[in-house]
Amino acid sequence: MPDLFTLIRNWWKPTLLLLLLSLITVGVIVFTQRPEYRSVATAVPASSYSSDKARLFNNNIDQLYSAIGTPDDLDLVLGTGKLDTVYLAVTRQFNLQDHYKMDEKGEAAVTKAAVLLKKNSTVTKSEYGELKVSVWDTDKQLAPQLANAELAQLQSIHQHLQQAINASSLASLLSMKEKISKQLDSANADEKTVLNARLADYSKQISEYQLVLSQPTPALLVVESARVSEWPDRPKRTLWMLSTAVLALLFSLLLAAVLESRKNRKG
Repeated sequence: MPDLFTLIRNWWKPTLLLLLLSLITVGVIVFTQRPEYRSVATAVPASSYSSDKARLFNNNIDQLYSAIGTPDDLDLVLGTGKLDTVYLAVTRQFNLQDHYKMDEKGEAAVTKAAVLLKKNSTVTKSEYGELKVSVWDTDKQLAPQLANAELAQLQSIHQHLQQAINASSLASLLSMKEKISKQLDSANADEKTVLNARLADYSKQISEYQLVLSQPTPALLVVESARVSEWPDRPKRTLWMLSTAVLALLFSLLLAAVLESRKNRKG
C-alpha cells in the first residue's frame, strides 16, 4: 500500500479535480434551494385527572394530583401527530395548495399539499417530556402560524376524545335512570325506597357530568407558542459543503490508493 505522500504527489490533480467537481455539484444543489425557516410550538400534557368529574366534586382529591400530566401521556398525542387528519385541516385552513403552488386542482391539490406539510413538520417529545411541534417553511411569517395551528388541531382532537368519553358516560347514566324510573311503577314500597335512592344517586352523577361537559378542559397546556425565526434553519449549506469536501477527499485518496497499487503490481 503506497504511503500518503506518494499518493498526493502522484494523484493530486485527479484528487483536486474530483474534489472541485463534488463541491460544485453539491454547491449548485444547496445554493439554489430556497432557505426554510423553522418555528416550534411547545406544550405539556394536561393531567388525565383534569377531565375527570372528580376534579370538580371531590373536595380533597384535587390535592393529590398535579394539573400537569406525565411524559407518557404524550404517547397518544405523538401517534395522532402522524395522522393525515391534522395536516389536511391545517392545509384547508391556510389554503396551502396555493402556497405550495400545486399543479393539481380541488381535493387532489389539498391532499398533495397536506402530504408536503406533513413532510415539513415533526411532532416529537423532548428529553424533558415536552411536546414539540416543528414546521419548516420558506415563508418565515407563515411557519409559526402553521406550527401553532397544528398544535391547536392536536389539542382539539384530544379534547374531543375526552369529551366523547364523558358524553358516553352521561348517556349510560341517563339510560339507567330511565330504566329505574320505569321500574318504579311496578315496585312495592321497600323496592321504591331502594330505587329512589339509586335515582337520586344517578341524578347527582348526571348533573356532575353535564357540568363537566359544559366546561371542557384542555388536553395540552401550551408552554410557548411558535415564533418567527429570523434565520433560516435549512439547508445547512456550510455543513453540506464541509461534509462533501471531507467525503470527496477520502474517496479520492482511497481510489488513488487502489489505482496506485494496481500500477505498482503491473510495474
